[in-house]
Amino acid sequence: MQQRSNRSKLILALSLVYVLWGSTYLGVKIATEVLPPFLLSVLRFILAGGLMMGIGFTVEKQRPTRLQWKNAAIIGVLLIGIGNSSVAFALAYMPSSLVALFIAALPAWFIGLDWLFFSRKRPSNLTLWGLVLGFTGLFFIFDPFYLLHPDNVVRNYPLWPIAVLTAGSIAWAYGSLLSPRLDTPPQLTSSAIQMLSGVVVTALMSAVLEQGQWHSVGEMTMRTWLAIGYLVVFGSLVGYTAFSWLVNNAPPQVSATYAYVNPVVAVILGWVFLKETLAPHAMFGSAVVIAGVVLMTLRKK
Repeated sequence: MQQRSNRSKLILALSLVYVLWGSTYLGVKIATEVLPPFLLSVLRFILAGGLMMGIGFTVEKQRPTRLQWKNAAIIGVLLIGIGNSSVAFALAYMPSSLVALFIAALPAWFIGLDWLFFSRKRPSNLTLWGLVLGFTGLFFIFDPFYLLHPDNVVRNYPLWPIAVLTAGSIAWAYGSLLSPRLDTPPQLTSSAIQMLSGVVVTALMSAVLEQGQWHSVGEMTMRTWLAIGYLVVFGSLVGYTAFSWLVNNAPPQVSATYAYVNPVVAVILGWVFLKETLAPHAMFGSAVVIAGVVLMTLRKK
């Protein structure tokens, strides 16, 4: 009975992360039409973290120790302050579908960092081939040297945010691998501390880089508020809590599989609501990336 219950929780958590996180790319893209990305992260996670803290203390009724506060804060800085904010930053400059496809290669960072710092277990040959496929697919998608673009096509987005996304992906993967190895508070309280700790980082970044854009808060429309509301409730309160449960209760190969589905959801929603399209070479590259991710996360028999 216990095994069946755990399996049900696993399926539910994966389903929530698969669908809800795939849709957050659209939410962030809409919100950054008005708000600068770091300020958006501040508003999103201070609301979600405050609500989650109240829920956690009420439901779990356990006061975290000083060590647990510290550990949850470290994870929050890595996941929210650096990882999630890097995605919001990139979405302010690049199409949501392409950002999602870049994040699809996240299992590569999970595997590499786990090998270097945690399990010390060399990836299988199948996994290594998956890594090669994944990065080859990214090359096809972004085509940095215009090798695949027709002569009359000009890229309408910059490539430099990819460096920010790379740093954020590394921070996210490292924080996810670190989380189950640290003593942290119960699930809901831990998620709240992580969100509020991440806000500290994003607030500092906004103060340094975006202070001249803070007036945009007064320009927020109903469309902006609805996007933020969706991100707070479904992206953070529900989706982030489900992911936190996954990284603490499922193998990395399983928790990383959301990278298969999130890009598909993001591409479909970007096409439906924002009229984003993928060039043929990007569509081919996205298929190669997904194939690589599948190979990366297959268990060695």
